Amino acid sequence: MNNELSNIRGGRLKADSRGRVRMKFWATMLSCTAAAVVVAAGPAAATEPVKIAFMNSLSSTSSIGAKQGRDGFALALKELGGKFGGAETQMIWEDDEGKPDVAVTKAKTLINRDHVDAIAGFTFTNVALAALKPIVESKTFFISANPGPSPIAGKRCSPYFFSVSYQTDLESSVSGQYATNNKLETAFLLAPNYQAGKDSFGGFKKLYKGKVIEEDYTPLHQIDYSSDVARIAAAKPAALFVFMPGAPGVNFVKQFRQAGLADKMTFLSAFTIDEAALPALGENAVGLYGGADWAPNLDNPANKKFVADFEKTYGYVPSNFSAHAYDAAMLIDSAVRSLHGDLSNKDAFRAALKKADFKSVRGEFKFNTNQFPIQNYYLVKATKRPDGKFATEAVKVVLKMQGDDYAKQCPMK
Repeated sequence: MNNELSNIRGGRLKADSRGRVRMKFWATMLSCTAAAVVVAAGPAAATEPVKIAFMNSLSSTSSIGAKQGRDGFALALKELGGKFGGAETQMIWEDDEGKPDVAVTKAKTLINRDHVDAIAGFTFTNVALAALKPIVESKTFFISANPGPSPIAGKRCSPYFFSVSYQTDLESSVSGQYATNNKLETAFLLAPNYQAGKDSFGGFKKLYKGKVIEEDYTPLHQIDYSSDVARIAAAKPAALFVFMPGAPGVNFVKQFRQAGLADKMTFLSAFTIDEAALPALGENAVGLYGGADWAPNLDNPANKKFVADFEKTYGYVPSNFSAHAYDAAMLIDSAVRSLHGDLSNKDAFRAALKKADFKSVRGEFKFNTNQFPIQNYYLVKATKRPDGKFATEAVKVVLKMQGDDYAKQCPMK
């Protein structure tokens, strides 16, 4: 090789030697050029950042629950180092104001301008149903951290919709089953007049074997319940079932307690005496029952860590809004991690989400064929803790690893 280089410099190379040297020279140049192209192409070929949006009703009558949901999701993201699955992550936070039209507009912007991979969160069922169409039609994943409407659980199920919370009927079915087990022969039902309220009545009646003497639908954002309380008092039911999330529920329970009815009938509920409402309800709620898929006292490692970290970070007891949103974030993390941050294949992303390969704060958790949870549902009771804070406690499992009845109508497998 040294002789060849010497001959090149002196211009005295024979034809065959020149040919060999030129081949080596150009091979070296091509190798260097290829390496340069690889280096230059490296950043451009890198996976796009994971883009996730979290939207809920921070400016609404359920702003407390919405804030607690946001805090739960943010806590999970903090514990994950700000990255889902270890991948570069762009997080977008939105407020739908509790208004369906606002949710639709913001969802379209997140899809068309920001090109998000998934939109998680939501507080109200009617808002979620409005935003559902543009989200799933664009093949963007909708990961519900709260609403679990029946229309999406059955024939209208979508491969792009996942409920990480519950199917609404089942939270109410706990109360129906409890009333049946305890031979409470008459019941009065009260809920706001929208999809979730209707689902709650359906869930209660599905397992209740007694007589429903009245179904009272109220305006969605009603404040004064004096006339409703009067009708309940006159009806004298053995059980009262109430679905009343947020501030309306706080107002109703206070008026119910002040009317002296708490000692005259069994109070059963869903989303009425949860941790979102308990700070405002205080002693008014103690001893009242509800149905839920989660409570702060559930005895599993993931939940103990979550509750301790949440209270240390935010200074208040987490609610089901917080727990579901935390799980939603951990679900996304598990899917992104399994795909090494590449969400370009939507079928692969869906399959990864459906595996639910994360440690839920609820313990055992999996998705049904309609992508709604199969999980335990508990009778919970409002209590006052030794530290003076109010919380619900799971009393017993009423529905063991239960899926909803709508799944059999869903064509997905």
